[in-house]
Amino acid sequence: MADLVSSRPAARWLRADTFGRLERQLEVGRRRARATSSPTLVSVSTAVDRALDPSAVVLASRRSSEPWICLEQPEREGSALAALGCVRAIEAGGRDRFEQVAARWRALVAGAVRDSCDGPPGSGLVALGGFAFAPDGGGSPRWAGFAPASLIVPEISLARRAGVTRLTLNALLSPDDSAQDALARVRGRLEGLRESPLPLLDPAPAGRYDVVSSMPPTHYEEAVIRAVQRIRAGELEKVVLARAVEVHAPIDHDPAAVLGVLREAFRSCYVFAVGRGQAAFIAASPELLVRREGQRASTVALAGSARRSADPAVDDHLGEQLLRSDKDRQENTIVARRIARALRPYAVWVTAAPEPALVRVANIQHLASPIRAQLASPISAIELAGLLHPTPAVGGEPSDAALKLIPALEGLDRGWYAGPVGWTDASEDGEFCVALRCALVRNRVAHCYAGCGIVRDSDPAAELAESEVKLGAMLPLLAG
Repeated sequence: MADLVSSRPAARWLRADTFGRLERQLEVGRRRARATSSPTLVSVSTAVDRALDPSAVVLASRRSSEPWICLEQPEREGSALAALGCVRAIEAGGRDRFEQVAARWRALVAGAVRDSCDGPPGSGLVALGGFAFAPDGGGSPRWAGFAPASLIVPEISLARRAGVTRLTLNALLSPDDSAQDALARVRGRLEGLRESPLPLLDPAPAGRYDVVSSMPPTHYEEAVIRAVQRIRAGELEKVVLARAVEVHAPIDHDPAAVLGVLREAFRSCYVFAVGRGQAAFIAASPELLVRREGQRASTVALAGSARRSADPAVDDHLGEQLLRSDKDRQENTIVARRIARALRPYAVWVTAAPEPALVRVANIQHLASPIRAQLASPISAIELAGLLHPTPAVGGEPSDAALKLIPALEGLDRGWYAGPVGWTDASEDGEFCVALRCALVRNRVAHCYAGCGIVRDSDPAAELAESEVKLGAMLPLLAG
């Protein structure tokens, strides 16, 4: 990888035989578009230099205001999926937004001219993006560009796992397009790709950084008190309450630099950045919502948290306390029970770990109970995400009661916070994480989000302190 920004001619990204295959596929797509009088998607993939950094290529090559996305889980054999540009946006809102998006993706794939692809997960034709927490969430101005459901079919994507990297090119041909015009567009996009390491975060930024809570901390403690009262009155078992903190910087926040730090500090997490217009939604989430691989579905009940310590003995003690905490085990049981109940009607069998285990990330540790299912009939990764979202780990139990209570007590628009973010491929496999430990950055302002699960024994001061620990994943990087 070059130390400085560099570009490659198109021929350095694709071999001559791949260009020939692309040209032939584009011609097939042109004929299909004319025969059907509707646009046809063409997708071609090829292996590329294993040393390429997918996220670095996308972040160095993105154009002003175009959508882009980077998704990584570094400890998982260097797993990375990054994409830029948009040949087709699939967006929806409302309670059936998952079903709408899944149906439109299925129809788009059915009419596509595409390669078979045996590369890393996320290779080939994919759609990437996310969903708001609420059916019509993200309506406030700060979330402009982030629709309640928004998946992007990119112009270019790069997928990497275990030292294998594949590049995919997508083009949408209208009935009036020629294959040569489409090929010229693809060549132009390839020639615009650049290689550059992710920028470093300034260790000593100049100017003043202001950190303010969207609501006073006392508002959060009062919300916890009211939630506990509702729980003890028997209205619900659990509700998750979030708070937001704003960081006002003297210069624009740099999502590429923040992503670079997160993927080094939180190597076991789902580290992502989703760009829409002048904004980027960035996170280091420990929580898998769902992964579908053929007829297998995997997820995890992640609930119950404690801080970390630099002293190994103290850290082990904190973890042992968490494992023995009745309050935290109750939280975890509620989440695991609901996930298993949601999957059973669609599965031959569902199995969950008998006891939660500790999952440790840089600044916090959690109770986690892995859950697996063998699907009885085809159900897409998108539909599985809609089936499980929101789990009690980010919503509550019972769900309907919690979802009515959350906006009343929080007083904020969660947008994509605590919603699913991920990808799906042409076979409808895919993977979605839950958007936690996150921030929405737009120019000089960043909005950081964190939430805590409230049960009958929750203490307001302790929950506020836990939210501060969770905010600690992003605040130090954004507040200078």
